[in-house]
Amino acid sequence: MKWRKSDKRPRWLDTRSRPKSGKLYRVQNKNLRAKHNVRSNSMRKSLLKEPEPLIDIFQNGDNIMVVAELKGFRKENIKARVEKRRLVLSANAYGRSYHKILSLPKAVVPESMRIAYKNGVVEIILKKAIEAKAIKELAG
Repeated sequence: MKWRKSDKRPRWLDTRSRPKSGKLYRVQNKNLRAKHNVRSNSMRKSLLKEPEPLIDIFQNGDNIMVVAELKGFRKENIKARVEKRRLVLSANAYGRSYHKILSLPKAVVPESMRIAYKNGVVEIILKKAIEAKAIKELAG
C-alpha cells in the first residue's frame, strides 16, 4: 500500500508551511529569545551557587553548642568571635568565603569558647554567662 498525500493532516505537519531555513522553531524577535533562554549567564550563576551551610544551635545545661557544616575549609581558615549575644562565624579558602552572624539565645562568656573541627563540621561550645539577677537575689 502506498502512502497518499491528503489535505486532512494537521497543519504543523505540512511541509509547505515550514520556514525556508529548515529550522522548525525559529524565533524572529531577539528580545523574546533572550527572555526565554534558560541557559542565560545570570541563570547559570544562580544554578552554580553553593548552598548555604547548615547551622544548628543547641542549649544544654550551662552550655550553648553551635554546629555548622563548613565543607572544604581548613581549621586554620575558620574564625569565630563573640560580640555580646552574637556569634560571628567566617571562613576563607581557595577563592571561597563564608560569613554569618548568629544571634545566640543567652549571653555567653567569650573566653570560654572551644572550637572543634572534624570532617567538615565545626562544633563551637560556649558557656552561658551567669545572670546578674540571680547574684543579687543570693547577696540580698
